[in-house]
Amino acid sequence: MRHLNTPTFALTRQSLRDAMVRSGWQPSATFDAELALGELLVNAWRHGGTPAPIIQILFLGTVLRVSVSDESPLSPNPQAPPLLAESGRGLQLVAGLTHRWGVDPQEHGKSVWFELEKDAA
Repeated sequence: MRHLNTPTFALTRQSLRDAMVRSGWQPSATFDAELALGELLVNAWRHGGTPAPIIQILFLGTVLRVSVSDESPLSPNPQAPPLLAESGRGLQLVAGLTHRWGVDPQEHGKSVWFELEKDAA
């Protein structure tokens, strides 16, 4: 059984939070971004088999883009899990919290990303 790297998880979320606060983002958007980042990190660890995924946080004008790259070439499958399943809703959550998300194939694995727009409701 793999265990999440709790210090890395907490530090990554804190780094995102700090950057968004410094850039003037609303607390609700910051919370949504932290939650979406957490889902992508867990997926990279659990499904991508990557103990140290590469995380990129970019501010492109009024757009925040966060990407998490792992070593698995398999694209995520965001289909709804069975009603009583204990997991499998992470990408649905990311889709609901963000304005856009997607997957970019890489030479070794993939990058899963999401975007939030600062002024969008």
